[in-house]
Amino acid sequence: MTSSISFRERIALYALLTSLTSVSIDALLPGLRQIGEEVGAAPPLSTQHIISLFIFGMAFGELLLGPLSDAMGRKKALVLGLGVYAIGTVIAMLAGSLEMVILGRFLQGVGVSGPKIATRAMIRDQFEGDAMARVMSFMFTLFILVPMLAPALAQGVISVAGWRSVFGIYLVLAVLLGLWLMLRQPETLPADKRISFRPKLLLQNGRRILSKRRVTLLIIATGIVFGAQLLYLSTAADLFFDAYGIRETFPFYFAVLATGIGLASFLNAKLVQRFGMDAMARAGFIGLASVGFLMLLASIFWGGRLPLAALMVFMFSAFFAIGVLFGNLNAMAMRSLGQVAGLGASLIASGSSLVATLFAIAIGSFYDGTAMNLAAGFCVAGISSLILAELAVRADASPVEAAR
Repeated sequence: MTSSISFRERIALYALLTSLTSVSIDALLPGLRQIGEEVGAAPPLSTQHIISLFIFGMAFGELLLGPLSDAMGRKKALVLGLGVYAIGTVIAMLAGSLEMVILGRFLQGVGVSGPKIATRAMIRDQFEGDAMARVMSFMFTLFILVPMLAPALAQGVISVAGWRSVFGIYLVLAVLLGLWLMLRQPETLPADKRISFRPKLLLQNGRRILSKRRVTLLIIATGIVFGAQLLYLSTAADLFFDAYGIRETFPFYFAVLATGIGLASFLNAKLVQRFGMDAMARAGFIGLASVGFLMLLASIFWGGRLPLAALMVFMFSAFFAIGVLFGNLNAMAMRSLGQVAGLGASLIASGSSLVATLFAIAIGSFYDGTAMNLAAGFCVAGISSLILAELAVRADASPVEAAR
């Protein structure tokens, strides 16, 4: 292992590791209908749950792998997560029923939390404040290429080799990223700063973290924003097909909307050190709340059947606001974590994933083939997360002291 790694290589590695979550969702979207047709639905399960229960698996994995990254180091926890992800990938790839596909997806979600959590903790080990928000924004800018390209590339692969081939690609990615990490990335958490993996100690530190009103409110706000995006991801393929008859060209529309997040993340990386993460996040919340409200009014006016052009404008604007938020919300919550960055990142990610899953499943259950429930979801998400974030920024932001 080399003792040094350039800033650019670090950002590229962190972006690709973090993007494993995104590619695990986005590349599979064009294949959801084919999976449903081949393995059949098993009520109350549906192909929506292939996405939402992947996120649910993340909520469990994040609770475990965050504390492990504090105890054993970031690299070992990350490699462990990649191993669990690979096992889930194989199960889903060989599945003969929807239940087994979803089991594999759940395990993928548990495993992918390793790269997600340990990467954030690595960043927290090396950067602070607005600089941390800037690094995260650069990461989001790089891996936004995933939702822009993954569905189109995956659709081509699926048309030739079927949906199982996508899981083969997932397996290769996990192996390659694991090798890159082990060979190039130094450990960022020194042995003398590690926190023993003891249940009593975890409960003590967990209570200290969650007793911070600022952190708890931001967890819920982050989960609601993520839930709005998850609602879209769970229903997008069906919505474009049911309401607009779009199937083969779905990846093109998906990529156009993804550019909203990418553009916002890029601009946020440029502006956050000038205006600060709190001001940028407030602008994102206000934007999401405004777009969600206007989209709901327009949906009511058109009886849920928004013209395609209107849907694209509203969704692009909403994703632009979400792109601003993603680079700042995690940094805002992580700012108060101090010595418990691994456990804190775990609780933030797990809590927000759980909130997001519940939000998406609850509102997604009202899907009726129109954009009405999506509009309602964005409206509720924008307004409620804005209120929660305003309460959070007024709370104490002093660092959490770790119990040892």
